[in-house]
Amino acid sequence: MASRFTVLDTPLDGLRLIERMPAKDDRGYFERLFCEMDLRDVFDTRTISQINCSVTKEVGAVRGLHFQLSPNAEMKLVSCTRGEIFDVAVDIRRSSRTFLQWFGVSLSEDNARSLLIPEGFAHGFQVMRPDSQILYVNTAPYSSVHERVINAVDPRIAISWPLSIGRRSDRDVSAPMLDDSFLGVPAE
Repeated sequence: MASRFTVLDTPLDGLRLIERMPAKDDRGYFERLFCEMDLRDVFDTRTISQINCSVTKEVGAVRGLHFQLSPNAEMKLVSCTRGEIFDVAVDIRRSSRTFLQWFGVSLSEDNARSLLIPEGFAHGFQVMRPDSQILYVNTAPYSSVHERVINAVDPRIAISWPLSIGRRSDRDVSAPMLDDSFLGVPAE
């Protein structure tokens, strides 16, 4: 059977856009969100450690920019299963030619896309439709000791959020801005 996924490169090394191919008929559709066999080339030897789901109610709300340090650095496959988000990944790998560059893409229940975010990237998103639901497939367990946050409005990164910034968590609002001492994280 042919793969139900098309894997596309983005301008940032290692960051990939995954297009899913739902099987549709007059009843609706069936959609595969992950398949170890079909995505073996991009996941390599990594295994799935957690699958998480979040719902964000308010349009304009921003979550992130979050990442985890080694040994809990994680690859994430992010999908929007209800609503729509503007999903953003920032390359924070110190040796990368795209260091501190960001890539953003619309993920929605309508466009059947996922963003595959490798280790060494910070991740965040902005909600474009109310009650948007996001599904995360992660290769490492969550660890509060290893988690870090970069401020989503950091001028050094200068993300062009599509809407005015809405609600953010206290932790995300108080996250530091990057200064010249931030050299990035080692590439995994």
